[in-house]
Amino acid sequence: MLIALSYGCQPRSKRPPNTNPDPAVPTAIRWTGHTYALMRYGEPYFIKGAGGISHFEQLKEAGGNSIRVWDDADAGQILDEAQRMGLTVMLGLWVEREMESFDYEDQAAVERQYQRIKKTILKYRNHPALLLWCVGNEWAQEADNVKVYDEVNRLSKLVHQLDPNHPVSTAISPDSKRAVWLVSQRCPDLDILAVNSYALTEQLADFFKQGGWTKPYLISEYGAPAYWETPVSPWGAPDEPNSQQKRTSVRNFYQRHIGSTPPNCLGAYLFYWGAKQEETHTWFSVFDEAGHASSLVDLMQELWSGNKPANLAPVVQTLLIDGKPQLHRSYPSSPEEHEARFVVQDPEHDSLTYEWEVKPRAQPGTDYIGVPRPPLTGLITSASAATIRFRLPDEPGAYRLFANVYDSHGHVSTANFSFAVKPKRP
Repeated sequence: MLIALSYGCQPRSKRPPNTNPDPAVPTAIRWTGHTYALMRYGEPYFIKGAGGISHFEQLKEAGGNSIRVWDDADAGQILDEAQRMGLTVMLGLWVEREMESFDYEDQAAVERQYQRIKKTILKYRNHPALLLWCVGNEWAQEADNVKVYDEVNRLSKLVHQLDPNHPVSTAISPDSKRAVWLVSQRCPDLDILAVNSYALTEQLADFFKQGGWTKPYLISEYGAPAYWETPVSPWGAPDEPNSQQKRTSVRNFYQRHIGSTPPNCLGAYLFYWGAKQEETHTWFSVFDEAGHASSLVDLMQELWSGNKPANLAPVVQTLLIDGKPQLHRSYPSSPEEHEARFVVQDPEHDSLTYEWEVKPRAQPGTDYIGVPRPPLTGLITSASAATIRFRLPDEPGAYRLFANVYDSHGHVSTANFSFAVKPKRP
């Protein structure tokens, strides 16, 4: 059955909004008369969160209050640590996706998933750190079989049956009013629509209006401009913003779409509170693999708590390649050396150290998401200086030159240059 056939569905009934939730209930949704609000033991609770599984102490210190995880892997440990730090958890119930070859016509497989999720709900429904459930993440992408929507709704009903004390959401990429409309029509038992929206957030109000979503929502992923949203090189490599550009973008986004508390918005989760390889190992990473904090940690403390940190990350001004600010360039194969200069200013005039790396561009299906490739060796001279010389790899292909700068207070700031080496002419 194709999704296109679902447009003949009739709207389903909706529960009336709750204007006076029980203050003894851990998490509830309240209708104030003009907007929805999330309540935690009877008190308003606006989500100041981040997605990730580490650095909970830094999240708390920055003024954050909640963590999002996508599945129940290590859920017990994560919930316990969140409780110890005074944080809550948006706990994911992983729903298999058609784009990864799951077949919603396979009733036995669907039932196994249902029973797996049932066990997770029963196991964690009474944990004091649990804030709400999230049934699936981006399961609607490339989904042709409408039964996945019905299964998400069946799982939402299951959550309500087993745990009436925590709301249930699902996370989608709201790439059109049609995507929102399908969830609105076929998943009436959802309490909250979570959106991994990034730049699409500008269109959310229209998508909700045209798609018929009138209940509360939260932004389950936002962050630096994503690699599918930025300009690309002629060989298809997206241009990654540097640390300062990411900071500016996230500040503007937060002030416009979250801090302004739009109607029915319950808060948001920054992506990604940790280190993650996705296109590059720096693109979404709020921390590096060694635990150094990017300028986004400083920014979130300012936005969440209203207080700037005493010491700030180095400010990236530009990355110069052969004296010019360049985001990408292709070169003929050549032994010629090139110069790179990382221009950075530290607000407190801390001593700075530098690290440079050349890596092959990550490839879809191999290391695009997962473990980053090791750097190539023998291409860089004086790799611990602000200005270095580098030569091109011998093998044709796509590469990136990464520039990292560290201050003496545990911060890191980054930039990179995407380049391609053309094959030698016969």
